[in-house]
Amino acid sequence: MTMKKTLTIAGSDTSGGAGIQADLKTFQEHGTYGMTALTVVVTMDPDNNWSHNVYSLPIEVLKAQIKTALSTGIDAIKTGMLSTEEVIKTAGEAIAESGLDHVVIDPVMVCKGDDEVLNPGTVDAMVKYLLPKAEIVTPNLFEAGQLAGMKTPSTIEQMKSVAEKLHSLGARNVVIKGGKQLHHDKAADLFYDGKTFTLLEAEKTDTHYNHGAGCTFAAAITANLANGFTVKEAVIEAKEFVSAAIANGWKLNEYVGPVMHGAKSRVGAPVITETEM
Repeated sequence: MTMKKTLTIAGSDTSGGAGIQADLKTFQEHGTYGMTALTVVVTMDPDNNWSHNVYSLPIEVLKAQIKTALSTGIDAIKTGMLSTEEVIKTAGEAIAESGLDHVVIDPVMVCKGDDEVLNPGTVDAMVKYLLPKAEIVTPNLFEAGQLAGMKTPSTIEQMKSVAEKLHSLGARNVVIKGGKQLHHDKAADLFYDGKTFTLLEAEKTDTHYNHGAGCTFAAAITANLANGFTVKEAVIEAKEFVSAAIANGWKLNEYVGPVMHGAKSRVGAPVITETEM
């Protein structure tokens, strides 16, 4: 038996719902063999309202991890939390040297519960070192606006403008996650391949248990690309996967509730509608 190999360059979420923990669970659910290169370790303080602490790993350790994984013959790669400009540059250079086509850039800029970019300089570094390598970039509304140098979109039309800008900056495909801030009656994401916009919609789930949804979505796309899906097919299945995961999210403790990564295979997925625009 052989399996496709997927690599995540991202942070470790000690609570288990996001970061490399979410990526590995998602890779497993999609039948790929997941490997990791840790950039940071994120812990949560139960004595201080679950506040986040971010511990960076030495850059030499990151480089050694990436070298180890790439030596095995990776089929697809994704990035997650990259905490500094040096880390972003290191990841971008490694991706370029690998020659991989299947590259998913999830431009994580904040920890859950925070509202400030971890390091403002990382936005410019992502644009310079990562977007030109991206087969697809998967920002949420805030991240999309930051990368594009535009205000955070809140409507579908604004998302279209931002997607066009991200494509012009080098990403071959763009999917912007609508999330709860989007002024829309459905859970909507916008996919753009440089020619056509496709609006992907599912029924909204009234829940606060959505920790790790963004990482899970990007990881599902990564695994699907490794398994031979087209980019659009990969995005549609990933939306099915994460929609099911969100609909079945659960309470970990009084502070957070993660998505259920195995929900699609166990209880099925909601219907996703596609509308070309």
